[in-house]
Amino acid sequence: MKKENDDVLIRLKGVTKDYDIGEIKIRALRGVDLDIKKGEFAAIMGPSGCGKSTLMHILGFLARPTDGEYNFEGRDSSKFTDDELAEMRNLNIGFIFQAFNLLPRTTVLDNVLLPTYYTPDIDHAAAKKKALHLLDQVGLSHRLANHPNQLSGGEQQRVAIARALINDPSLIMADEPTGNLDSRATIEIMDILTALHHQGNTIVMVTHEPELAEYTDRVIMMNDGVVVK
Repeated sequence: MKKENDDVLIRLKGVTKDYDIGEIKIRALRGVDLDIKKGEFAAIMGPSGCGKSTLMHILGFLARPTDGEYNFEGRDSSKFTDDELAEMRNLNIGFIFQAFNLLPRTTVLDNVLLPTYYTPDIDHAAAKKKALHLLDQVGLSHRLANHPNQLSGGEQQRVAIARALINDPSLIMADEPTGNLDSRATIEIMDILTALHHQGNTIVMVTHEPELAEYTDRVIMMNDGVVVK
């Protein structure tokens, strides 16, 4: 019999996060409770300084909570070693950043393959085949040998999406993924994310744009370090 928790990918209970700036302690998160289900497309919204980025960093294992519980696929993340966190970031999380974060002197194909270079026991031939398939999926099969500076912003973000998918992550984290794009490229990227969602991928997107949030299943509103809606 299927349990309710079987559908929960992420569960946060009472999560806080403090930063020390000199002698001042800043509490960025103030007891966040949040569930995200497998296959969900969720947007995190709120004013500047509300804790969106901090929550994103914790969800993506880029930072540890100061207090509270973060369970990922039923596993208590507080038990993970630093090496296990690095492995989680590489294998379980696919990151899509506003600034693309592509290696400038590396080809499109090698940028997509980059996460596989840190994956133990990887079948490199199979990884290359998958990278080619992903680049075809995002409409860039004709750009394999190009470098990032030869691509438009929208094309660079499509490369970043292919890279995020190369290791079949459990969760795709998109941090203002269209922030550096024009309106046409924004629609293209959101259409790709929507298609990925319809294929069953779990996506959490930080955005300040209400029109982008309309693509998602659920909007998580934050203010002053807590989820308010």
